[in-house]
Amino acid sequence: MPRDRISAVIITKDEEGNIARCLDSLKWVDEIVVVDGESRDRTPEIALSYGAKVITHKFESDFGLERNIGNDNASGKWIIAMDADEVLPPDTRTKIEGILDKGTDADAYNVLRKQFFLGKFMEHGGRYHRIINFFKKDKTHFEGKVHHLVKVKGTVKDADFCIEHYPFNSISQFTAKHNRYTDCEAKEMLENFGDSKYKEIRYNLTVKPIKLFIKTYIKKKGYKDGLHGLVFCLLFTWGSILKWAKYWELCENLKKQRKD
Repeated sequence: MPRDRISAVIITKDEEGNIARCLDSLKWVDEIVVVDGESRDRTPEIALSYGAKVITHKFESDFGLERNIGNDNASGKWIIAMDADEVLPPDTRTKIEGILDKGTDADAYNVLRKQFFLGKFMEHGGRYHRIINFFKKDKTHFEGKVHHLVKVKGTVKDADFCIEHYPFNSISQFTAKHNRYTDCEAKEMLENFGDSKYKEIRYNLTVKPIKLFIKTYIKKKGYKDGLHGLVFCLLFTWGSILKWAKYWELCENLKKQRKD
């Protein structure tokens, strides 16, 4: 009896510096589907050179939508959902192939995500966590625009394997990415809540960042990662401030529109 087919689904936009490394780790899967948000660089060309099915879809600041488009265009029974800056290690491939060969009573797996920052694996600060990114196509759906949720109809198990995440090659890249993400987050907040959270803005720009830094750097032991941990926790806190500052700006613009 042949093993179940597996598709890798990757969402991309201007990822020519990362995509080849990701695709190299996925050469063994039955199919690669890339949902590209109209990249202005060589991302689609590189993906096509690996035999990927490339679907061009204008990015609408909705990551959940991009995931679902990819899943809908995949033919495998199983899907491994990846970002262009992620890598699937050889030992993870071996364990996934074992699941495909032998079968399982699980419908999805919560996979460990090893995050690297400036070349260092971040073991603390809440950075080494799990996400559902290996699942049966017909059992899973994504909801939410930025921090999308994975809805699974069935059994979810914790995996004993990991993926590697290399999101930032420099602090400049970190700040550029978070600038884009916080644009999306602030817009999503305004769409979902209007200006109903206006009274929470001051708290989230003053008290909350302090609590967030204490949580990641002290309670979750980010300090054990040395200066990498300190810098990362500070930048992570800055990202939260930026999101709420942008939400405040959008609320102010909304107030002006009402007056006009």
